[in-house]
Amino acid sequence: MGKNYHFFAMLSRMKYINRWALMRNTYMENISEHSLEVATVAHSLAVIHNKRFGGNVNAERAAVLGVFHDAPEIITGDMPTPVKYYSKQIRDAYNCVEDDACKALLEMIPEDIREEYKPFFIKQEADRQLWKFVKAADKICAYTKCVEESKAGNHDFDKAAKTNLKGLEELDMPEVKCFMEDFLPSYSLTLDEMN
Repeated sequence: MGKNYHFFAMLSRMKYINRWALMRNTYMENISEHSLEVATVAHSLAVIHNKRFGGNVNAERAAVLGVFHDAPEIITGDMPTPVKYYSKQIRDAYNCVEDDACKALLEMIPEDIREEYKPFFIKQEADRQLWKFVKAADKICAYTKCVEESKAGNHDFDKAAKTNLKGLEELDMPEVKCFMEDFLPSYSLTLDEMN
């Protein structure tokens, strides 16, 4: 009998890692749900880049990078943004812990296929543009969570919404601007209003 590899069993635990731990939530969001949303938005940003701005990037790869972007949090947990960015020392320490988590996850994959997964955990220069889309998608999804919480009457997310919106505007990415104009207004609507 061969060696057992724990990679996919560990990935399945993403559903147990909740985000926004310091905030009162009207509904809990786990990193599995969040990663799916980031993947779909990153894909969209890449498609917009290709179709509207003459780009030539692999939108499907952007989606896959989005799927895996928070996987190290299975090991590290989701560190709240105010804590993660409290000081340079904490951020540097967290980066080291996150790097170790990425390496640990890679070790859970059989050697003969490990190289295929490596770029999802150790950033490659060839994917630099795609990671920008993933990072932007992550910010968009944080903002939409804030909008949804506000819509549900939870004002604990009001400041986070302003911070995330400002961060999106500061990205100065035309793809993000297009996404925000085309898709963000719908997040404030009810299901009946969308139909």
